Amino acid sequence: MTETSDLVGSAALAPADHDVAAELLEFLAAKAKKTLEHDQDIFAVGGMSSLFAMQLVVHLEKTYAVTISGADLMLDNFRTVDAMVRLVRRLGPSAPGAVGTGGTGGE
Repeated sequence: MTETSDLVGSAALAPADHDVAAELLEFLAAKAKKTLEHDQDIFAVGGMSSLFAMQLVVHLEKTYAVTISGADLMLDNFRTVDAMVRLVRRLGPSAPGAVGTGGTGGE
């Protein structure tokens, strides 16, 4: 089994990444009614639908103040908690060029 410190591959996680992973695991456990691992394909375990995928997008956008659109809506960005942590990190308010969050995007 992978240690929490190994989340998101071999790259070291910032404390905020651990918080995102923990929150997502809790959210998924509540929705799926089962405990999932950070590197487990949430769609392969069953019970997850395309409707759930859209609920997941809305949850990420509201919870982490990100906008997910276009190419970022690929299913691979949502298959695992690790993938979602990377997506949130990349799109988050501190990401270069983040729109509406002090970044330079859209200016």
